[in-house]
Amino acid sequence: MDGSLKGKVALVTGAGRGIGRAIAVELARQGTSAVAVADLDETAVEETADLVRAEGAKAEAVGCDLRVRDDIEAMVTRCAERFGGLDVLVNNAGVIDTAFTTGHDHGVGSLPEEVWDAVYEVNLKAVWLTTRFAAPYLRRSTRGPAIVNAASVSGLVGFPNCPAYGVTKAGVIHLTKVTAVDLAPVRCNCFCPGVIDTQLTQEYFAAAEDREAMARELVAPQLVDRLGRPEEVARLVCFLASDSAAFITGAAYVVDGGALAWRGVKG
Repeated sequence: MDGSLKGKVALVTGAGRGIGRAIAVELARQGTSAVAVADLDETAVEETADLVRAEGAKAEAVGCDLRVRDDIEAMVTRCAERFGGLDVLVNNAGVIDTAFTTGHDHGVGSLPEEVWDAVYEVNLKAVWLTTRFAAPYLRRSTRGPAIVNAASVSGLVGFPNCPAYGVTKAGVIHLTKVTAVDLAPVRCNCFCPGVIDTQLTQEYFAAAEDREAMARELVAPQLVDRLGRPEEVARLVCFLASDSAAFITGAAYVVDGGALAWRGVKG
């Protein structure tokens, strides 16, 4: 599959597992010459780097706490210096409210302030900071520079008990648009996954009183009757990062099995 990503240097955050890992591997598979992969879990991101190398691309594993400004700046600098620039930035990292609190009531009226702050710092502020530090390198790129951000269908419609997640993902959608305006001709788009089979989704299910009921509830509105797969999202991300999407910027793409295409729920 030639989009083309050949010869480009990419940085993917949240690449330790799930969608981020799938994106990094797919970038390598489609011809990206080098992929820097970053995650808080250094062991997991080293595993991702090995998978990238197995696909024929160079890789650099970076441990990074996206709640720490200096870590973010060092991550971007390390990538650009290691590979001589940066052409593609994928802001994929994300966390959900339930990762930072126990119990089953995480609604607007009860979510602890520190949980709101933690989700905001990773899901939205870190996206802005990473973009800010990457901007000088992307502007110097002559190989079709592009940014792809991870939003969510939760940024388009409301879901219960994850207010910080939904609000920050809505923020990512708008940040994508203003980034496309401010950094043009660097392109910036975002993807909005539905229910994808990742660790984040499994953690959300685990926080529910009835895990199986929650899973059924989330999949029921979909026209495709299953969880999405990380590699299905990865292929969309690679398209948006590639030269095939050269006329696309400031857009949000939904990959949700048809959940937002109608107002129904399957029995």
